[in-house]
Amino acid sequence: MSVTSADGIDPATVDRFADLVVSFAANVQPGQIVAIGAELGKEMLARAVAASAYRHGAKFVEVTYFDMHVKRARLLHAREDWLDYVPPWYGERMIELGRLRCARVGLTGPATPGLFADIDPARAGRDQLPFVKEAGLIVNERTTNWTAVPCPTPAWAKLVHPGLDEQAALALLWEQVIHVCRLDEEDPVAAWRERADFLVDAAGRMDARRFDALRFLGPGTDLTVGLLPTTHFMAARFETVDGIRHMPNLPSEEVFGAPDPQRADGVVRATKPLVVGGSIIRGLEVEFRHGRAIRIDADDGAEVLRGYAARDEGASRLGEVALVDGEGRVGGLDTVFFDTLLDENAASHIALGEAYTFTAGQADRSRLNHSSIHVDFMIGGDDVDVTGLTAAGDEVPILRGGAWQI
Repeated sequence: MSVTSADGIDPATVDRFADLVVSFAANVQPGQIVAIGAELGKEMLARAVAASAYRHGAKFVEVTYFDMHVKRARLLHAREDWLDYVPPWYGERMIELGRLRCARVGLTGPATPGLFADIDPARAGRDQLPFVKEAGLIVNERTTNWTAVPCPTPAWAKLVHPGLDEQAALALLWEQVIHVCRLDEEDPVAAWRERADFLVDAAGRMDARRFDALRFLGPGTDLTVGLLPTTHFMAARFETVDGIRHMPNLPSEEVFGAPDPQRADGVVRATKPLVVGGSIIRGLEVEFRHGRAIRIDADDGAEVLRGYAARDEGASRLGEVALVDGEGRVGGLDTVFFDTLLDENAASHIALGEAYTFTAGQADRSRLNHSSIHVDFMIGGDDVDVTGLTAAGDEVPILRGGAWQI
């Protein structure tokens, strides 16, 4: 990769990345409205994606920027009982994006890491913005073709690579993003289709076994997550109600399904830091009993996740369980990215909160977990074994040393 700009990346490569995002990951259709969400500091890629969307026939492109410094001011000075207030037009806008069958692109990665380090974690945990609960609704209704992609920034790069100067760190982070998004392949679309085929096949094998539960066993972790009778495992290939295929994440290396929200028992230790609403949670450990998180501890930031988990009845229960093998490109870099999109594609993970309705059959959809939150945290790795438990009591190896066994 040739670096020819102060942004740490060749502008031609940015345009090629944007085209991959628009034409393949989000699969923008001619005549669609496209909504791009980003933090301030990500203007370069946001503009490139907007330009690509117009080149691919978009009717209109809207870019919305969220300013974390304004959120910091709110956390510092607003009345505590107002911190969870969300203006109604935020949710109404999201619903309208679904009604108009829009395409959506989100740019991930912390642009201002550490900005909330001096904020009371309990206060920080009450403000979930820029996330709004209606986003989960339109995902479940499958009314938009959408994707989320990483966008390197100088501050994020220094967080990931603190031993390098800012320019070198930014160039290296871009190089890693290009690699994990397979943009270094001659034909990245073909490369992603091959990987997606493999993951979809793995999801099918999981469905065929009809496991009653999954057990995660590793350093500090012994957690059993129950599954529903009709839990449906999915991978990187989504489809809208109108038949538009898209990738929810780029990169996407996971096979995921719906857990039984009443059946999670044991203790789990996060294998990577978690970034929630701009706050970094390190050394996370969660204890579950009868499906509910009854203890949330961490070296740093536990109060933030405790605040999220107290939002509503379903916030302390699981809405997703996901398996990630060692063949994905993210895990192979052995880098902590402090970005859920990348880190969750390096390791198996679970999510507190809202479940995806399409990850269970019709007979069990009334049993799925519902919440205003959806927070993934990473619990897997090469030293964490994943075993399938059958209703008859048999134990079937699923992941060992990061490799699929079924």
